[in-house]
Amino acid sequence: MGSSHPDSISVERRDNILLVALTREAKRNALNDGMVEALERVFVDIPDGVGAVVLHGVGANFSAGLDLSELTERDAVQGLMHSRMWHGALEKIQFGKVPVIAALQGAVIGGGLELACAAHIRVAETSAYYALPEGQRGIFVGGGGSVRLPRLVGVALMMDMMMTGRVIKAEEGRPLGFSQYVVDAGQGLATAIELAKKVAGNARMTNYALMHVLPRIADASQEQGLMMESLAAAIAQSAPEAKARLRDFLEKRSGKVEVK
Repeated sequence: MGSSHPDSISVERRDNILLVALTREAKRNALNDGMVEALERVFVDIPDGVGAVVLHGVGANFSAGLDLSELTERDAVQGLMHSRMWHGALEKIQFGKVPVIAALQGAVIGGGLELACAAHIRVAETSAYYALPEGQRGIFVGGGGSVRLPRLVGVALMMDMMMTGRVIKAEEGRPLGFSQYVVDAGQGLATAIELAKKVAGNARMTNYALMHVLPRIADASQEQGLMMESLAAAIAQSAPEAKARLRDFLEKRSGKVEVK
C-alpha cells in the first residue's frame, strides 16, 4: 500500500506497519489545516492487518509547527472551531486503532510538538529540539498541547518554555519526558520501524488497553483506577490470542525475558 495526499502527507504500508510521513519539506513540515485533516482521515481509516503506525517527517525536521503564513484573523467562534478541529484529529492518533511511534528530528516545535505528544512512543534523533514559541507570538497552544505535554513533562516546564522561549534539546529532553529514546542522527526512522514491529507483534487487546485504558487509569482515583485495571485484565486474558500465547510460554514455545 502506498498513497499520497495533496495536503503533503504520504502513506506507505510495509507488511503490518503503516508509515505516515509529513512531506512538506520546503516548509519544514509546518502544519496547515489540510495536513491536519489529512492526518485525521489516515488514522480513521487504518487498514485491517496493520498493527502499528510510524509517524515521521521528511527532511531535516519533524515539524516546525503551525504554518503561520496561513494564519488568518479569526473571531472567537472561528478560533474555537479551529482548535477543536485539531483536537479531533489528534484524538484519532492518541486514541485510535493501533499504537503510534513518532520519529523526531530537527524542529519539533509548537503544533509539531503537540502532534508528537499524541504518539505513544517517541524516538528522537540527537538533532531534535523542542520549543513552544506561542508565548512570544501572543498566542496560546490550541492543538491539545496544554493537556498532553504537562502529562509528559509537567506544568512547570511547559510554563517555562512558553514564558521564556526556552528550547530543549534531545539529550536533555529524554529524561524530562519528551521522548523515550534518543538515537544518532539518521537512525530515528529505522529505530521507530524496529520498535513498531515489536509493538505490532503484541496481542491486539493488550495494545488497546495500553492506549485507551492506561491513560484513563492514570487520571482516575485509586479506587476507580483499580477497578478499570481489573476489568481490562479480565478482558485481555480471556481473549483467544492471550490464551494461545500463555500456552506457548508454559509449553516453552516462546522465549523468556532476557537482558541484552
